[in-house]
Amino acid sequence: MLSEPRSGRLAAWGNALLAGLASPDDAALAIVGEDAVHRVAGLPGESAPVGLTLALGRLRRLGVSGLRVALPAPGHPLGLSGPPEFNARALEAEEAVVCHGAAFGLVPEVYEAGPAGDVHAEVVWHVLPVREAPPADVPSLGEAERELAEALREATGVLSKLDVAGSGPVAEAAIDAYRARAERGREVLAPGYPPRAVRVLELAQRVGLLVSLAYGRGHGGAVSSAEMAARAEALRPVERTARRAQVASYNAVVEERERGVR
Repeated sequence: MLSEPRSGRLAAWGNALLAGLASPDDAALAIVGEDAVHRVAGLPGESAPVGLTLALGRLRRLGVSGLRVALPAPGHPLGLSGPPEFNARALEAEEAVVCHGAAFGLVPEVYEAGPAGDVHAEVVWHVLPVREAPPADVPSLGEAERELAEALREATGVLSKLDVAGSGPVAEAAIDAYRARAERGREVLAPGYPPRAVRVLELAQRVGLLVSLAYGRGHGGAVSSAEMAARAEALRPVERTARRAQVASYNAVVEERERGVR
């Protein structure tokens, strides 16, 4: 969870484009990020994959008025609404984008090539039919913020006792890299998102960093099977809560529009 999900970039900047707050070229550039290229396959009316700019314009003409994120995991279909075929593809990719206003969803397929240290990623977004229904288990921003703070306090206490909260040179280097990205003015969300969504997403990403570091330290101080089980038990709910908070943040614009806030 340390890295920004591709579905998050697509939803955030797609929403900015749909709201007229970003140009097609700027939105496409932000969505691609550090990848080599993104294409969209299965778009109605197109027999071959097309570029992001054309695809986003076509989706708008098909009635899409907003984009939501789904970050499912085994046993937790977070942000999904069906049908089973789409859910299965999204679960395999561990992420998806669900359109609001038209029954389409997009699931990324990533192709990587090149030597270590110089890997180029090409992404194909597959357009699939979805069920028009409320997304599964997505909290409000307020709920996500409260849950995240509570889960972080509980997990930090348990992980500290087990000596796996993330320390040493590897953890310090990861934290320094995270801070450097923030100091460079990296835009956490696209134009049009409420400040609370930005705040919740930043906290969710920091919690995700903690979880990644704790898992990445191997067994750490948890030398017994009981201690390792306790660590996993502590990490599982906080990771789940962080994913829920991420989804709530990315979906905030669409949720506010539905409630008539905007």
